[in-house]
Amino acid sequence: MPSSVKLAQKDHKKDRDFAKAMHGDSFKKSGLGALMSKSGDASNVANEGYFKHWDGGITEKDEDKRLADYSNLTAHYYNLVTDFYEYGWGSSFHFSRYYKGEAFRQATARHEHYLAHKMNINENMRVLDVGCGVGGPAREICRFTDCTIVGLNNNDYQIERANHYAQKYKLDHKLSFVKGDFMQMDFEPESFDAVYAIEATVHAPVLEGVYSEIYKVLKPGGVFGVYEWVMTDAYDENNEEHRKIAYGIEVGDGIPKMYKREVAEQALKNVGFTVEYEKDLADVNDEIPWYYPLAGEWKHIQTLSDYYTIFRTSRIGRFFTTELVGLLEKVGFAPKGSKQVTGALEDAAINLVEGGRQKLFTPMMLYIARKPLDSKE
Repeated sequence: MPSSVKLAQKDHKKDRDFAKAMHGDSFKKSGLGALMSKSGDASNVANEGYFKHWDGGITEKDEDKRLADYSNLTAHYYNLVTDFYEYGWGSSFHFSRYYKGEAFRQATARHEHYLAHKMNINENMRVLDVGCGVGGPAREICRFTDCTIVGLNNNDYQIERANHYAQKYKLDHKLSFVKGDFMQMDFEPESFDAVYAIEATVHAPVLEGVYSEIYKVLKPGGVFGVYEWVMTDAYDENNEEHRKIAYGIEVGDGIPKMYKREVAEQALKNVGFTVEYEKDLADVNDEIPWYYPLAGEWKHIQTLSDYYTIFRTSRIGRFFTTELVGLLEKVGFAPKGSKQVTGALEDAAINLVEGGRQKLFTPMMLYIARKPLDSKE
């Protein structure tokens, strides 16, 4: 672990009080309705708290600063973007593979089912969802397998939303969502049959840290499945264009540092896992690329709802969305800084697409890893 990376100090009450001050009861609303229910003052604090991590640009010093403050960086990021994500993406914050004639939400569910299938999750298992967001994947995997799932998240607003949805859809007897830092989990050792993470552990300042915590809470013989965000073997950190793409992804997606595929694989092995399966599902020559919802290309339209998706991510659509949010901010319907957040998300989308086209980045490096039966803590 880099010397600059230290575990965050836990202050759950402070985090909870801030979330309440910023979001109030907006966890019961959705989309723009939730966004327009925020406290302007608290939103401004979150905005400043996040963007201060990026005021120095692409330098090792600023990278170390982000790594050292990973917990606050991530918490502020999701305080700012959760409503935007749900408005544009639904309640499962991840990419998927897509097939001709397949609706967006169908592909999302299939991607989650595939992970559960590869892990052999069943109804007798107690499962941990690391970085659970607002619980979209947990709800889908629970319905698919009938397992019991605990979701772990360091953002109080997302936990409120996840628990609200679990109650709304009458899944709260199977699902629970709790506050925690995945770099220092509070669960008893060897208390879960399986653990999964969907595009979440990329927020860790160092992968060995989160993987070792997952290893600790898994029972011997337990399985860990992860869709990991990584830069591919084609990525060259010394290439200025490559680094700009990675940095654009980091800024717009709340990531302290993007790591290469080989780093993730070695981190799993370093903490004791046996890697049973690995595959970059973004590099399988799919006719429709994983980044199509962000690319704004009419040739990828699949269903009627895709017309909106493609327009939204076209150059005109991006401009329209950014200016609309700016107008809502100006007249006081959206909190201060909303336009800046929108701009960062739009810039991240551009870099994600470019990273995908050049095959420098994948959001779905799938690892299925197992904790040995004879492991000793």
